[in-house]
Amino acid sequence: MRNPAVAKAYADITAAVATLTGVVNEHGSGGLSAEGDPLRGLSEDCLDILIGAAAVDAQMAGVKAGAAVQYADIARAVAPPDASVQAQEMAVTAEVGCALTIGDRAAGSFLGVSHALTNTLPLTMAGLQSGTISWQHARVMADEAATLDQTGAAALEAHFLDPDAPGSASGCPAGEMPASRFRHKARTWRERHNTESIEKRHAKGVLDRRVEYAPDHDGMAWLSAYLPANQAVAIWNRTTAIARGLQGPDEPRTLTQLRADVFAAALLGNGNQGRNGSAEGSDPGQVPPSRAEVLVTVPVFSLLGATDEPAMLDGYGPIPASMARDLVANGAGSFYRVLIDPRDGAPLEIGRSSYRLSKAMRQWLRLRDGKCPFPGCSNNSLDNEADHILAWAKGGTTGVSNLGQPCPKHHKLRHNGGWQPTPASKTKPPGWISPSGRRYTSEHQDWEPPHWPNQLKPQETLTDGYPDLVHIGLSLGEEGLERLFHARA
Repeated sequence: MRNPAVAKAYADITAAVATLTGVVNEHGSGGLSAEGDPLRGLSEDCLDILIGAAAVDAQMAGVKAGAAVQYADIARAVAPPDASVQAQEMAVTAEVGCALTIGDRAAGSFLGVSHALTNTLPLTMAGLQSGTISWQHARVMADEAATLDQTGAAALEAHFLDPDAPGSASGCPAGEMPASRFRHKARTWRERHNTESIEKRHAKGVLDRRVEYAPDHDGMAWLSAYLPANQAVAIWNRTTAIARGLQGPDEPRTLTQLRADVFAAALLGNGNQGRNGSAEGSDPGQVPPSRAEVLVTVPVFSLLGATDEPAMLDGYGPIPASMARDLVANGAGSFYRVLIDPRDGAPLEIGRSSYRLSKAMRQWLRLRDGKCPFPGCSNNSLDNEADHILAWAKGGTTGVSNLGQPCPKHHKLRHNGGWQPTPASKTKPPGWISPSGRRYTSEHQDWEPPHWPNQLKPQETLTDGYPDLVHIGLSLGEEGLERLFHARA
């Protein structure tokens, strides 16, 4: 750290954390409770640490918010007069996200809340800095005040955070209830006292409707939709009604499982809905195979059924071998054959001497990077754009080691926001240098050697190529592998 005072402050904090950790790991301070019980004394120490840590978390959140806003203000002040406002905002958000090791969306949300606390919600910022409310409570206040004018925002926070304000909340103080309950109370007050009609606010909210996707564990994922309330309730009630209609003594699925299957069947069908809400020509609650464009990388031994090594689904991650085999057999119109190094599992580079990328090279980049290589970005590779790190006009080649695939947002940031990529390699995407000169590494795939069947162990040296089974699998080609797989299935 460049500032000695900042370095010393964090050294003191680190020392204090070490002391608290020692109290927990060394079974407390050795003191007794009022009843002379050492275990009771330890439990009181732990609770004191939890309560104190919660207050310190809030205070540090206030420090981070203030520092982020100050940095953003300075960055704007020193920006060139002709700099694009949008590009500058993107650059600031990216730098804050990299400094905090969070994604762009989280960084943008953090900056938005921080600006609100610093500029329009002084009571909330004061509560955060004193440790009487948490960052989660501060976010709730910022969210609920976001669409209020200055007078309305001041009235909202005064109602909950100023005990001397006329008509202030008389129940549990905001910081002493869970943030989820505080959100309910704050939203209720906001709805009752909002000067803008709910009709106008709803019309604006409709413009923000969207569907979001988030990977989860064990080959599963979340799919959520932000919809007008009447549509969301109607969809929920209809899927529930269809699911209840499918229940019976011979149906092993629970209501929750049936509801999920009905929902998936409706979306993955051919679009023609029957009376019961299922796709025409299919049984209700029976999920058809996935036929949308996917890129799935299946180890050849796993595809042949010799091992159960997970495959990789682009935009998600590891999936069960059975799911991958089902995609190849029933869903994908074709699949890509990719040679990997059996020693470390990394794809082998494909060369090209012209400017334009072939389809194979684009697929290779998708396999190498998996997503946009900007730190914290999770935009999957279907949305991304191949880009030369060293420009073609400056002597750059179209080899994979000179290519990245940033998403449109970070592609624009590279060319308009002052961020520069660092060199890539065959197995690692480019890193980044920010306008401040700091270097940030990109997340990259953790390549692992493929699993080998017990009856076939890898050779210690592979100078003569792959073992016979791999030669056979690759020589069959795509159609041959498909025929072999269908025969085994």
